[in-house]
Amino acid sequence: MRAGRFRHFAAIDWSGAAGERHRGIALAICDEGAAAPRLVRAGHRWSRTDVLHWLVEDLPADTLVGVDLGISLAFVDRGAFFPGWPESPADAKGLWALIDAICADEPHLSVGAFVDHPEASAHFRRHGGREGAAFGGGRGRLRVTELAQQAMGCSPYSNFNLVGAAQVGKSSLSGMRVLHRLEGGLPVWPIDPFPETGSVVCEIYTTIAAMAAGRSASRSKIRDGAELDEALAQLGSARAGLRGPVDDHTCDALITSAWLRKVAHDPALWAPAGLTDAIARTEGWTFGAT
Repeated sequence: MRAGRFRHFAAIDWSGAAGERHRGIALAICDEGAAAPRLVRAGHRWSRTDVLHWLVEDLPADTLVGVDLGISLAFVDRGAFFPGWPESPADAKGLWALIDAICADEPHLSVGAFVDHPEASAHFRRHGGREGAAFGGGRGRLRVTELAQQAMGCSPYSNFNLVGAAQVGKSSLSGMRVLHRLEGGLPVWPIDPFPETGSVVCEIYTTIAAMAAGRSASRSKIRDGAELDEALAQLGSARAGLRGPVDDHTCDALITSAWLRKVAHDPALWAPAGLTDAIARTEGWTFGAT
């Protein structure tokens, strides 16, 4: 594995919100060296299909792309994504295909049809106090990589939880529709083998990048240009030079892009101790979770 071969480093802060275009989507990229990361199409309000098109048509060669979403659901804890459902897929790629098929008529890569599906909905916690019988109570089911994040001091949320400001379930499910549509194009580590050449997509958790930039997990969100520049400097990057208030989605994308550049060459991050072939195939992993 030649993890140090990338020439560009992109980070996508994602959104699963309803509608077509979202303030919550931000895309940043930086090149080799120490130049500041920059926003792709600054001022543009991205749609999820815009991002898919950029990945397929406009992605620079040899780019490591981090996407801030869960690339799969918990599997290992119960031996299945959806125990008791005959159509429960055997691996992450099957999960992506199932979600995309059930949501084929949903606009904007939304996932309402899946979370309201009579079988799938039993496993989710939804708005209006609707907790499926198979949700399991508490915080919900976590992947092995999310348990590793927790051990690092982070506070990951279950992708089966679709309620609350910090929930990541809908973002992750909509992102899985995008990942399914990349099939045959961009490999998604570690669900796909790490390729010797070309670009790669991986899951990121922006809190990990913020912690590497000197922030605590509880103070990972940055909304100020000066604080953004301090974090970038901690990562060996030139300052972005933004002034005054900056939305946290922009900050997350810029910081994580610079972090990917700083750490992508580290072979240990591509071979975490808890990652087995079975976990890679079913649950995937978060780059940087150790």
